[in-house]
Amino acid sequence: MAGDSEWSVDWVLERTGADRARGVPRLVVAYAALCAVSLAVASVFWAHGAQVVMPLAWVQLMGVGGIGWLLARHAFDRECIVLRGDRLTVERASGSHVERVEFQPAWVRVEPETGDRSLIELSGQGRRIAVGRFVAPEQRRQLAEELRLALRRWHQGTTPKPASM
Repeated sequence: MAGDSEWSVDWVLERTGADRARGVPRLVVAYAALCAVSLAVASVFWAHGAQVVMPLAWVQLMGVGGIGWLLARHAFDRECIVLRGDRLTVERASGSHVERVEFQPAWVRVEPETGDRSLIELSGQGRRIAVGRFVAPEQRRQLAEELRLALRRWHQGTTPKPASM
C-alpha cells in the first residue's frame, strides 16, 4: 500500500553557524554600540568645527546597517523536505521569499543538477526544484540516496529509515 499516511519523513536543511537564534540580537547590540561610539566621536569633531564628519558617520552607519540587515535577513534560510502520505512537499525559504512545490511521490525523480557534488534536483509532473544548498557538497550524494530510499520505501508501503548526516 504505497503512500501509507501513518508515517512521514522530514529533512530540514538550514544554515549552520554560531547559534543563529542568539546571533541576530547580538548583531543588533553590536550595531547599536557601533552607532553610539561613532556618533559620539562625530559629535566631538562636529563641536570642534569639522562639520563634514557627522554626515560621513551617518553614511557609514547606514552602510553597515544595510549589510547587517542583509545578513540577519538570511540567517534563517532553510529547505524543508517532507514525505507524508501521498505528497512530497519541498519548501525553500530565502529571506522573505518562500517557494513551495508539491509532488506526487510516485512521479518524483531525484538527480544531481550537473554532477555528483551539485545541488539535487527534484522533478516531476512538470515541476522542479533544487535542494541541498545547506548541505556540504560531499554530503549531497548521501542526501540524494536518502531521498531515493524514502521514495522507494514509499512505493513499497514500508516505513523509511534514512541514515543521519
